[in-house]
Amino acid sequence: MTSEIQKNFVEKNAEYARAFNQGHLALPPAKKYLVLTCMDARIDPAAAFGISLGDAHVIRNAGASAKDAQRSIVISEQLLGTREIILVKHTGCGMLTFTNDDAHALVKEKLGPTAAAELATLDFLPFPELDTAVKEDVEFLKRSATVPDDVAVSGWVYEVETGKVRQVV
Repeated sequence: MTSEIQKNFVEKNAEYARAFNQGHLALPPAKKYLVLTCMDARIDPAAAFGISLGDAHVIRNAGASAKDAQRSIVISEQLLGTREIILVKHTGCGMLTFTNDDAHALVKEKLGPTAAAELATLDFLPFPELDTAVKEDVEFLKRSATVPDDVAVSGWVYEVETGKVRQVV
């Protein structure tokens, strides 16, 4: 059975595809950078950060975690030639609202002991303070042997209340 979400998905894609004329774009991002940001639905990276189709890779995960994105970052850099990383966390992030213990307890309560056992060693990567988390993730990337020294790395905070960004590092 098709859900309303799926129906809308197909309809909106058909509208998009009718006007689509960007099939010629190259696989590597034209401007050779990537943006790592949160999966939060209040963030529209293309609009908020001026990213045109084909310009950059946009990697999204809960909390804009550099550790969680490392696989994608390596592929972007080593296979597709990106030379800059812009890490963007945001105000009001859900990752500020819980601890690993909270997340593990919730999994056990909502999904049961089998799911809890499956995720027993998972670090959900929450963080208690936004600017500190930006700095720590930028340092993680700069220290990582998987990010070459000549790759520029910067850290930012996007304010969901105003749509503005500010540089942290």
